[in-house]
Amino acid sequence: MASDTKEKILAAALEMFSQKGYAGTNIRELSGSLGMGKSSMYRHFESKEEIWNTLLDRMIAYYGERFGSAEHLPPVPDSTDGLITMTMRMVDLTVHDEKIVMTRKVLAMEQFRDERAKALATKHFLTGLTEMFTHVFSGMMAKGLLREDDPEMLAFAYTSPISALIHLCDREPEKAEDAMAEIEAFSWHFIKTYGIRNHG
Repeated sequence: MASDTKEKILAAALEMFSQKGYAGTNIRELSGSLGMGKSSMYRHFESKEEIWNTLLDRMIAYYGERFGSAEHLPPVPDSTDGLITMTMRMVDLTVHDEKIVMTRKVLAMEQFRDERAKALATKHFLTGLTEMFTHVFSGMMAKGLLREDDPEMLAFAYTSPISALIHLCDREPEKAEDAMAEIEAFSWHFIKTYGIRNHG
């Protein structure tokens, strides 16, 4: 029961932090949204800072299990078509999974206030994506699916525009469908430029 309450607190905190930021969220308002008193909330978390750090831990695990990370590397596709399929699965998840969307908004806001959020924002918006796709492209080169090149530079070139379009979806959700179509078109252009053959 206590663990269920903690989960409800964390879910409400993620939603509130994504809308108002850490500084704009107070414990009284957070507890009130759950029909709890402040004292009841403090039985589960000692402070707003503890809620914040627990939430970051959960967000890291949730993102890594579903999207991937340097610690949860995706499998190397067996075809160039497989790269498109994998990319669009990842994009669909990150654009439509509400927890991931809220997490991205929280990190975008809090990266200027909190050192841990800053490090996570850099990892999730830039370095983590580059590391994952460096692994993917190295493997695809080894399978003869992509022409030999610097896999890290290719990963940076591939993920940067996709990441920019995902952030566009956060700012302007009504453009999500067009952004996803543009990402798919870009992925096919990348394959046309760097692909060797399709084993698919």
